[in-house]
Amino acid sequence: MRNAAATLGLIGGLIGILVGLVGYGTSNLMQDVPEITRLLGVLDNPAFIRFASFAAPLLAIAGGAMARDRAFLGGVLMLASAAVFYTAFGFNLGTMLPIGFVGLGGVLAITARQPDAPRAH
Repeated sequence: MRNAAATLGLIGGLIGILVGLVGYGTSNLMQDVPEITRLLGVLDNPAFIRFASFAAPLLAIAGGAMARDRAFLGGVLMLASAAVFYTAFGFNLGTMLPIGFVGLGGVLAITARQPDAPRAH
């Protein structure tokens, strides 16, 4: 389960980088070109969008990297990443994979048994 949590965290973080790039770029574009806000709408908190665009993928990748050795802490970081993704961007077509992968990876990491050694059947 720890290997699956690590894999899900890393994949979710990599997909989350794409979501973060779009979110950061959109918030900067709205700041630089105010006429775009009529087309795209107004962001409630662009500073939080910029923060979440950087922090959420970072938490996901760090949690996935820690999931094998420090499963509980890695799981907490992955669940925090899923929460930041959801709070900043909501649940939609672009965020469903990062939220799902990172959230499931966090749950798997937290519920993983110690030690994670193969058993004979």
